[in-house]
Amino acid sequence: MYDVLSIGEMIIDFMPQETGVTLDAVPGFHKAAGGAPANVAVGVAKLGGRAAFLGKFSSDPFGDYLIRTLEGYGVNTSGCARTDEAKTGLAFVAIDGVGDRSFHFYRNPSADMLLEEADIDEELIKQARVIHIGSVTQLLPGAFAATVKAQKLAREHGVIVSFDVNFRLGLWRGREEEGRAKVRETASLTDVLKVSEEELEFLTGTTNVEQGAAELLALGPKIVFVTLAEKGVFYKTKDLQARVMPFRVPVVDATGAGDGFVAGFLRQLVDRVQGRSLDYSLSIPEEIEEMARYANAVGALTVSRLGAIPALPTKQEVYEFMYAGRRRKNVTK
Repeated sequence: MYDVLSIGEMIIDFMPQETGVTLDAVPGFHKAAGGAPANVAVGVAKLGGRAAFLGKFSSDPFGDYLIRTLEGYGVNTSGCARTDEAKTGLAFVAIDGVGDRSFHFYRNPSADMLLEEADIDEELIKQARVIHIGSVTQLLPGAFAATVKAQKLAREHGVIVSFDVNFRLGLWRGREEEGRAKVRETASLTDVLKVSEEELEFLTGTTNVEQGAAELLALGPKIVFVTLAEKGVFYKTKDLQARVMPFRVPVVDATGAGDGFVAGFLRQLVDRVQGRSLDYSLSIPEEIEEMARYANAVGALTVSRLGAIPALPTKQEVYEFMYAGRRRKNVTK
């Protein structure tokens, strides 16, 4: 069994050699494996879980590098298909003085966008406790259909579905309404949904976190998380809602913060739902808050270092951060 099967994109992030400057002024870059679903898979593996990845990769050398990276962290790659029809997607990244990022993508299309329904391995889904998806790969109809197929198969086999919207407006430029509709349809087949404040406003038209989360919850998820950067995370279920405050750390690079949060939450969730229902696990506020607090710790450690996959912490690092020495505290409201 796999704790988490991530489905979607894995690309090359070209990270800047210098931060605090705009993309045009960056003097040079170094390559790093990236892509939100891949980050989550590696994050789960580094936290001691069993992870697998399903996606489409180019037959080019960058595709070789990405699959080697997954395997190097112990992520199962049997669901990784290869294609000669497109190159590996590239993202050039700039990081400003407070750790926030901007991206310039080369994907027209890239190999990950060519995922098709035939690539979805039902047996691999049956072996997972959770499947995790994002929205980036859904740009083309075939990949969107593949994503929906994976969600429906997960539902048939009692597998939890996790969806981190991770919406990149730059990729959907001119197709924003189509993107919004696809995200909302995907959310209707989801159990665990995570959005940022900006994505909440884009999807619901409101900046009121409670109101927006309630609207998204009505689409079908059992729990909605809204990440609020330095204000922590807000969660809402049918009967519960609360805000869990973050751990305070110097922000070096915000890349992978949300992916670290998701990996941390899912790693905790799969341990707690064994032998009982997801509904039961999400009915106990103390449990949700413990899982969210752990996830916040993973996210905090991730932003305190440069990059995404290299910055994702190990299980031991999270334990030491949360509990060793002076006990760290955060506040739930």
